[in-house]
Amino acid sequence: MDASTWTPRPTAQLANSAAGSVLADDLVIPTSLGFVKGVKGPGLRTWRGIPYGKNTGGKYRFRAPRPMKRWQGVRDCSMFGDVAPQPTYSWTDRVRGSEDCLNLDIVRPDTDETLPVVVYLHGGSFIMGASSEKALRGYNLVRDMNVIYVAINFRLGALGYLDMRSVGEDCVANPALHDQLLALKWVKKNIENFGGDADNITLMGESAGAAGVISLMCVPTAHSLFHRAVVQSAPMATVHSATQSKLWARELVYRMALSRETTLDELRRESAEDLVRAGQSMLWRSGELLYLNSCYGPTVDGTLLPDHPITMFEQGRQARIPLIIGTNSDETSFSKAFYLRNSARRRSALRMLNVFDPENTDLVMDAYGGGESRSEFAQLLADAIFWAPSVRLAQAHARYEPTWMYRFDYAPESLRRIGLGAIHSFELNAVFGDHESSRAMGFTRIGGGINHLQDITDLVQHHWGEFIRTAKPGEQWRPYRGRTDEEPGRGTFVIDTTSRMEWDPRQAKRMAWENYDMLEWGTGRPDLAAELDYLLAQEESDEPVPEMRWMGLMQMFGVR
Repeated sequence: MDASTWTPRPTAQLANSAAGSVLADDLVIPTSLGFVKGVKGPGLRTWRGIPYGKNTGGKYRFRAPRPMKRWQGVRDCSMFGDVAPQPTYSWTDRVRGSEDCLNLDIVRPDTDETLPVVVYLHGGSFIMGASSEKALRGYNLVRDMNVIYVAINFRLGALGYLDMRSVGEDCVANPALHDQLLALKWVKKNIENFGGDADNITLMGESAGAAGVISLMCVPTAHSLFHRAVVQSAPMATVHSATQSKLWARELVYRMALSRETTLDELRRESAEDLVRAGQSMLWRSGELLYLNSCYGPTVDGTLLPDHPITMFEQGRQARIPLIIGTNSDETSFSKAFYLRNSARRRSALRMLNVFDPENTDLVMDAYGGGESRSEFAQLLADAIFWAPSVRLAQAHARYEPTWMYRFDYAPESLRRIGLGAIHSFELNAVFGDHESSRAMGFTRIGGGINHLQDITDLVQHHWGEFIRTAKPGEQWRPYRGRTDEEPGRGTFVIDTTSRMEWDPRQAKRMAWENYDMLEWGTGRPDLAAELDYLLAQEESDEPVPEMRWMGLMQMFGVR
């Protein structure tokens, strides 16, 4: 949109005299599906729980989402919509949410400006999270950056991030990714009516949401739906290989106490709550996290996600758009407490690395002193999951499009004193500027306070805001690229009380990861892949599966 102001206008189907009178209210907006009415807050207009897809439960479970049907009249969008089914981590095994969860929220300033758009994918380890989380509602982000903010709900856990095709073909490998794609299409089609610039959409996500951003950059049909990307702590080591997909689909059936011959139709008749509980059981009790084998993540399916995102980036097949990407300096500092002995930490590090690339594991281990000290072990774990894949993505993308990399080092003294530092997701305090709603803020008040946090927030919001508006962060932040006559190359913006540019930080560790193959989980466990292939072949031939083989597989999972 070229104009600096906007006027809500009905779509062709809604253009009539009644619509004109309704639109006298600036909270009533026409969409391609019908009118929605929001609410006003201090300096803001908000529309909550706008549906973009139909109920995903029952016979539609594990399938691609269906676009929402048109409705009559004006839909009240003053309340947040249902969140995806997910655990609550309470004293009980209560599950919250509904499979009728495909909805989104929109927040904009209470002005008539045409503004750039931010679409946000929440994190939560692929199993938790919602657009309505207090820290992610975006109110301060909208006020401070002067943007329109769209937060999306999508399927999670066993219902959103499992590839069930080895159980039956009547499903899609990436339900959550399909949901996110459908939501982006809705935004692209409708955001102008909310005053958004449909030609200036930034897709942003943190943790699991950042993995969603990278994955959508590799979905060919999504390329025209957003124009820049912000990727915060993307765990791209969680992209599922064929071995993982088969493993976790069969494990879900086992955890549901169902027979090996269970079909998708039978799983669709089970309750969503029981599937979530079974998913939690296999996440924490299978023992597979010791092998960097998370239950959930995007799956390379050859269709929606044609190849591993790192491969696609290196081949230049991703969306060619400006990119900010980075990690926190102490993502997994909690892991310092995992093991008491150096030898135990070393064995654990070897076990995690060997499953991807046993041939190059020793080179990586040597760069971290064998992973024996608490700090080196924690750094190795963080780098394997977050930093090393992010560097690969940054250096690949920089060959084609402007790329900026950051490292978030800031942590209050209280967090540093207890050995945590800039933990995973702590940068969200600065990005969203809602310090009181963050779960981590309780720690920051222990013995120290948060004296510099507002300065860090101002800095981060300045750079993020400039990028959202102009496709470039502030001038202090130099692009990530190869060596030039003017710069040493691989520039990384370090965000701390004394923010600065660093050139090729932690070079020795970066080089140790260069030849390590992080694309195919299970390479170092051929016995497991063979076992799974054998079981599936037996089932497809309708021959009985020897019980001892099934029990052997369960023992591999750590089940007793």
